[in-house]
Amino acid sequence: MDKKQSRMKRALKLRSKIKKISATRLSIHKTSQHIYAQVISEDGSTTLASASTTQAEVKASLKNTGNIKAAAEVGKFIAQKAIAAGVTEVAFDRSGFKYHGRVKALADAAREAGLKF
Repeated sequence: MDKKQSRMKRALKLRSKIKKISATRLSIHKTSQHIYAQVISEDGSTTLASASTTQAEVKASLKNTGNIKAAAEVGKFIAQKAIAAGVTEVAFDRSGFKYHGRVKALADAAREAGLKF
């Protein structure tokens, strides 16, 4: 099993647990240059809020987009958008990525900005 297959296996396990409790989820995806976050409804059909380092509002305040500082900015931004959409509690879907580095920075920033998970 290669690196991507094992990550997808972890993601599938995590998403099945989130689906059982039927919670709104904060899903993330990261690449070497960018990080993306979405708040997805309980049924998985609607995106309620989204933020990424590719957006002009976030990118303007950053020097680099592939580091911990950029992930923290995306975390703050997604929390603000989610609260504006009426969502305060989410389940954190890390998409099989380890809870370390940029993933942890995004989660901590979202918690500080008011999201509960």
